[in-house]
Amino acid sequence: MKKFSMVLLLLVAVVACKVNPFTGKKTLNFYPNSQIFPMAFAQYDQFLEQNNVVEGTSEAQTIEKVGKRISNAAERWLTANGYPGYLKDYQWEYNLVNDETVNAWCMPGGKIVFYTGILPICQGETGIAVVMGHEVAHALADHGAQRMSAGTLQQIGAVAGNVAIQDPEKRNMFNQAYGIGSAVGVMLPFSRSHETEADRIGLQIMAIAGYNPDEAAELWKRMKANSGNAAPPEFLSTHPSNDTRINNLTQWAPLAKEEARKFGVTTFN
Repeated sequence: MKKFSMVLLLLVAVVACKVNPFTGKKTLNFYPNSQIFPMAFAQYDQFLEQNNVVEGTSEAQTIEKVGKRISNAAERWLTANGYPGYLKDYQWEYNLVNDETVNAWCMPGGKIVFYTGILPICQGETGIAVVMGHEVAHALADHGAQRMSAGTLQQIGAVAGNVAIQDPEKRNMFNQAYGIGSAVGVMLPFSRSHETEADRIGLQIMAIAGYNPDEAAELWKRMKANSGNAAPPEFLSTHPSNDTRINNLTQWAPLAKEEARKFGVTTFN
């Protein structure tokens, strides 16, 4: 059983690789768009029905305007770099929801929500572009499908261990150790790597869209001040620390501007 489980894990890992066009790296993803997008779209529609969507205001219009600019910039980059049609199954949608939560999120296939609570920290269109670029990047890089794939492998490992270990006491010890170890040692670092990747991709496409990537680090300084340093240690978090993000974004901003210049963008909002 142990050998079979290991072979199964290796087989899944080998056959389920998809290349991330922005990084050139192979990713773990065995959920095709045709399977995951309809589920995401249905969940998104259900969420909108159950929440207070803001429509017709200048803020809601800005969310949509920025979203379209950034998703168009992403398509320009993909087409120029040999990935025409990469976004053909995406159905971009950008909604503002009346909620004090300081957050925004994206579902597979381009379904994005901003909460009104994050707008004071954005402080305008460019700040919104920082957040929007990050969320669009999650969709571009298939991070939702990758998380589902990793979760499936985590479950397979747990089942294999429980089948292989016959002693109840040892099985309980395994479950405790596996739960903590797979979370802290695998799943949380996996999530943090996605957030870092989305920061970098988002910075690049916001610059191509004409927004100043220097503002990304400034936004995260405001996010840090808003959090009151209440965040958990980085190794126990799904996200990199605020300081890590600020440092990364500061270093990457000149590179994002350089990439934007390839598309004729030399001035930034």
